Amino acid sequence: MSKNGFPNPSVVLTKQQARKFLLNHHHLLKPRALPGRQGILEVIQLLGCIQFDPVNVVGRNPDLVLQSRVRDYQPSMLYDLLYKDRLLWDGWDKLASIYPAGDWHYFGRHRKHMLEGYGKPEDPPMQVAEMVREVIRKNGASDSLSIRHDTRMDWWWGKPVSLVRACMEILYFTGELGIHHRTGTRRFFDFTENLLAPDLYNREDPNITQDDYHDWHVLRRIGSLGMARVGGSDAWLGITGLKTPERVAALHRLIEDGRVLLIGIQEHPGKEFFIRTGDWEIQAAGLDGQLEDRYASFLAPLDNMLWDRGLVQLLFDFSYTWEVYKPPARRTYGHYTLPVLYGDAFVARMDARMDKKSRTLVLQNWWWEPDITLDSEMHGALLNGIHDFSRYLEADYIRVEDSAIQDLL
Repeated sequence: MSKNGFPNPSVVLTKQQARKFLLNHHHLLKPRALPGRQGILEVIQLLGCIQFDPVNVVGRNPDLVLQSRVRDYQPSMLYDLLYKDRLLWDGWDKLASIYPAGDWHYFGRHRKHMLEGYGKPEDPPMQVAEMVREVIRKNGASDSLSIRHDTRMDWWWGKPVSLVRACMEILYFTGELGIHHRTGTRRFFDFTENLLAPDLYNREDPNITQDDYHDWHVLRRIGSLGMARVGGSDAWLGITGLKTPERVAALHRLIEDGRVLLIGIQEHPGKEFFIRTGDWEIQAAGLDGQLEDRYASFLAPLDNMLWDRGLVQLLFDFSYTWEVYKPPARRTYGHYTLPVLYGDAFVARMDARMDKKSRTLVLQNWWWEPDITLDSEMHGALLNGIHDFSRYLEADYIRVEDSAIQDLL
């Protein structure tokens, strides 16, 4: 029995089988195969959420996640599902995230937690709350720049912002406001009751106890990852009140009631991995044998596949760090480097940017992983992947600035 009291694994896989399971789960063994809007909904329903980040170098993080899975993906598809059809919600799960609108009521505990932490009437941002509400009642969806107020305060990461912006964000965190739409990096807020169907907005949180909630969110998060470990703390961010003891307890309950399987991996004896039973049942019969076809794709820095980078290191022997917030002198690679996946292996890293003025995808740098040999099959897959990536960005041209791949195109 392990130090956390778990039983022996129900299933033991090889690393190759584990990689195949994980990539199949994430729709990355056959990337860009899911159809359009329905494919977007299928991905987000399966994964529970995809992480939102507004940095836009070759698309924002959610667009990069979806372009690697959805055929002929365009950001307008996601925009419509979020802000016109309201089938998806621009909210908070693993930090800022996009999730099915139908899951909104499950996050009541998080909203209550944020209200208790940030929504006290005496706090400076809440002293302008009624003014913010009145402007939205009068004018409809508004952003913080729509309301003139000169007072500023230190906010997230010590960044000074207007009191109005801090207030709007608190009302958003606590569920009173939702994001009506975005224009660039600007968020326009409206009352959540105006954005969600009344039956959903008024629906009670089905998780009666804290244990119920932890079981639901841990199970959901395992699906977001595909395969989880007790550790990998970044992978568990955003689950209210969940520290290691609560995480271990929830995993025990989920194993006992049959919703989660404890998995072992031959090459990593003694280490514990967890997958949802339903996900295992879908894939169990197809994990043996070699890959018939290998495709190439480019992963987002905050792709769900990379949430537990320790797991990626264990299974793929690939170490990845997102360096966007590092000073240039401390970066090993580019500030927005994308992992390059080919078949069931990470073969390279690509640092690219989109020159919107000239409509050119610029491949600035390319770093091959050690011991990679470019053969004709890989060459063809990478070429197809790059051209699909340029179409997603609506680039008319591709320019290569790194001699390492001058011969690729």
